[in-house]
Amino acid sequence: MSILVAEDITFIKNGRTILDIDHFSLNEGEVTALIGVNGAGKTSLMQILALLQQPTSGRVVFQGKIANKKNLRELRHRMAFVFQQPLLLDMTVRQNIAMGLRIRKLAKQEIEGRVNLWLEKLGISHLADGPVRFLSGGEAQRVSIARALALQPEVLFLDEPFTGLDSPTRGQLLLDIAGLLHGTKIATLFVTHDYAEIPHLAHRLSVLDQGRVIQTGTPEEIYQNPSNQVVVRLLQWIPMKHIS
Repeated sequence: MSILVAEDITFIKNGRTILDIDHFSLNEGEVTALIGVNGAGKTSLMQILALLQQPTSGRVVFQGKIANKKNLRELRHRMAFVFQQPLLLDMTVRQNIAMGLRIRKLAKQEIEGRVNLWLEKLGISHLADGPVRFLSGGEAQRVSIARALALQPEVLFLDEPFTGLDSPTRGQLLLDIAGLLHGTKIATLFVTHDYAEIPHLAHRLSVLDQGRVIQTGTPEEIYQNPSNQVVVRLLQWIPMKHIS
């Protein structure tokens, strides 16, 4: 079931058409990977879907509600965003994870319960009362992900969350995130430049080229039947044995 839908989206900046998309959707319980070369429009599409950027035309529909100025705050509260670089405040790990919940004025007991739950699930309980300034890159990204998931979002945006991490750290975090997301009802949009990550995390794959979605399907479908040479060139470095 589609939980978030973009319809007839255009985005024009400085006279240049960045996006021209008839339809794009995120489904409940699915992780969708979004790929494309630099400048394809991935960041713009993600920001529009996350209601952080107003499209030039078109609409975003969240569970049947058309996003507008009146309900923007309400709908944003049902989403969470994990950036490429963890945006952490200069306080403890526990306080960072709790910050969004405090802003939303949840009860103290509820906040403590959620924070402790995600500290444990992300394997960072031992870091809870230490300052974030001493964290490694992988630890900091785990805190960022814990903070997002503690909000219990219906839609989660992951903007290249593994970029800049060393290979063992990236691989373990990728597996842990897949374990946390698969089997939930969260609709996730995952942007990556490392296509080897796709088979481990994504249920669905969308290819963006020059602001248009040129192919969508399961990773297996797209790898086996690329729609054109653009898709072929994007995926040529990934051995088929990685697709199951």
